[in-house]
Amino acid sequence: MCDTAFQAKTTLTLLAAAATALLAGCANRDSVTVGSIPDDYRTNHPIVISQKEEKIDLPVGAGDRGMTRDQRATLAGFLDRYDRSAAPLLTIAVPSGSVNEVAAQTAARDFARLAAASGVSSKRIVTVAYQAMPTETAAPVRVSFSSMRARTDKCGRWPDDLLNTADNKHYANFGCSYQNNLAAQIANPADLVGPRKPSEIDAENRSWVIDVYRKREISGEFRSDSEVNY
Repeated sequence: MCDTAFQAKTTLTLLAAAATALLAGCANRDSVTVGSIPDDYRTNHPIVISQKEEKIDLPVGAGDRGMTRDQRATLAGFLDRYDRSAAPLLTIAVPSGSVNEVAAQTAARDFARLAAASGVSSKRIVTVAYQAMPTETAAPVRVSFSSMRARTDKCGRWPDDLLNTADNKHYANFGCSYQNNLAAQIANPADLVGPRKPSEIDAENRSWVIDVYRKREISGEFRSDSEVNY
């Protein structure tokens, strides 16, 4: 009887140890597998800062005599995106060898004057020539400059079936449009890198607010904007 009880107890102990080892192995395996899969839209579609060339093509007719009214309005809107603090080079590429070569050169000089009037330093305006087809009658003048922009990857990736949800993860395109819209609204990409220097405090307003707090009062501005009667 003693031998039988001892053998049974030993068998139960070994089974418990084996079950514990198996459970531990499963836990470690799941932890490694799940932990290696990024499931955050900010990780899958990160916003990065990169240099982008802003450019616009302005067609010039062979019979034009300088910058037209439509060209002025279009170019003025384009120059609104020029960062005067960074002051990148503004390049004006003029067609050469085309039918409208002379008209394009005249228009390009007007474009340069408009850029200078819009706040672009004349030292940062460069005019270059590019070879155009001899048969072109309206070869465009290209105006371009480089700028820093916040952006993310392109949306529309659907590598897997959306119905395949066994892993309980986000689909590949999840959060992409949100990240793209957020990046498009960032005026200064440097804000993603670090905070700006805080502005000077309003000492008079701060003193007034602290006095109201010390007296446990409610400001008149808050009373007028509140729907609750105090």
